[in-house]
Amino acid sequence: MATVWIPSLLRPLTSGQKQVTAPGATVGEVIAALDRQYPGIRQRVCDGDRLQPGIAVAVDGVVGTQGLLQPVGLESELHITPAISGGARLADSASSEPGG
Repeated sequence: MATVWIPSLLRPLTSGQKQVTAPGATVGEVIAALDRQYPGIRQRVCDGDRLQPGIAVAVDGVVGTQGLLQPVGLESELHITPAISGGARLADSASSEPGG
């Protein structure tokens, strides 16, 4: 079974557990299995048949481009990561400097 690292925003759904295990050959199958164990996870992570905007899932340290179809090995580690927002782009910060 895959090991899934749960971000703090989703831990209330897993009774505070930081790490859980779930079966599945793809990210989508693992999320479906998690949702059976911890109802509500799929709704928070998925938007229909794709990941929510701003959510990424790294499999064995790699954020793939296949979304829910990303393959998962028997001993894979998955990290569900919400996007970090905020901050300024370099172009924005350069133009806001005095004289810039």
